Amino acid sequence: MITPAPDLQELNEKIAEASAFADVLTAEIEKNIIGQKAMLNNLLIGLLANGHILLEGVPGLAKTLAIKTMATAIDAKFNRIQFTPDLLPADLVGTMVYNMPANKFEVKKGPVFANFILADEINRAPAKVQSALLEAMQERQVTIGEQSYKLDDPFLVLATQNPLEQEGTYPLPEAQVDRFLMKIVISYPSQEEEKLILRKAIHEDFSNIKPVVKPGTILKAREMMREVYMDEKIEQYIVDLVFASRNPENFRLADLKPFISYGASPRASIGLAQSAKALAFIKHRGFVIPEDVRAVAQNVMRHRIGLTYEAEAESLTTEYIISQIMNHVEVP
Repeated sequence: MITPAPDLQELNEKIAEASAFADVLTAEIEKNIIGQKAMLNNLLIGLLANGHILLEGVPGLAKTLAIKTMATAIDAKFNRIQFTPDLLPADLVGTMVYNMPANKFEVKKGPVFANFILADEINRAPAKVQSALLEAMQERQVTIGEQSYKLDDPFLVLATQNPLEQEGTYPLPEAQVDRFLMKIVISYPSQEEEKLILRKAIHEDFSNIKPVVKPGTILKAREMMREVYMDEKIEQYIVDLVFASRNPENFRLADLKPFISYGASPRASIGLAQSAKALAFIKHRGFVIPEDVRAVAQNVMRHRIGLTYEAEAESLTTEYIISQIMNHVEVP
């Protein structure tokens, strides 16, 4: 069923009014975070699209500070969990504790009960912990004993991976990686940005952030974001991008076939649509354009495409595969 096009001028005005808070929120976060505009933008996209984010970057690039600052600016609860090889599921979700005076077991909730969770070095924890986190990410609930408990809303998991150290790490299963809306690779700041970071660290503190948005505003924005119009041609473009990762030979990309072991899942299509809508919303626009899809394609698809040994031998990356796909799939 094709949705008829709405009155775009009226919708634009409606979305512009509903998304005004995004500029205020971004400005408040940027008091603490210098540079890393792309990371902040993607954090906001993940928050609005109700998806989790996997961050990859060397230590010291303000990953923890960014999500902590965002949580403070939204007046939401933040918890940081350091993943280690000896971490247990109970350390994450909580456990049953015996109350001697009351002569009964009571639930002691774990750190996952918060709006924003930083899962630091997520690939250092064993499979049991990953499965407990997976339930929290996918079902927005955790099970303690025989009871299930709903998590707070909004709920965002920001997981980090260190690309340098591989000792003592457990590769994340594909099923879990696919649950992340985006995988963002963070790079170093520029010289000018690093100079500003240095000055701020020496002369100011990083605790001057004030709450400027309420969690309820985020939930309302998510509802409003559904109204952002996506034309059927944009939907087809998204499907073409995803199918080109599975059957490149159908899109004049037969030379990529030996390098792809598996293509992006249907979650990639959903993720591209949701992220493109969120980006249009942040830009105060009531409709999605192809550039919105292209802007989020790398982050949404890079962790959903598997490479063959031939690709690794040729030093090809998923970023290269996605770039080739975007260069060859016809833009509406």
